[in-house]
Amino acid sequence: MKYARIVKLFAEQAGLTYEQALGMFYDSVTYDLVSNGVADMHCFSDEYLADELLLEFGYKKSTANN
Repeated sequence: MKYARIVKLFAEQAGLTYEQALGMFYDSVTYDLVSNGVADMHCFSDEYLADELLLEFGYKKSTANN
């Protein structure tokens, strides 16, 4: 369930469809780190991890939700 929440946030903030965001998530370094438990990344908040994806793929965080 955590992955679904992260992908949903990432999609909303990057302006992507859920399917696009899901594909990018599974190809990301962030996913690799979370799934392998590196640096306890799986313990970070969904929002933090979505922000990491935005940074990784060069998207600017939307200010509409802030």
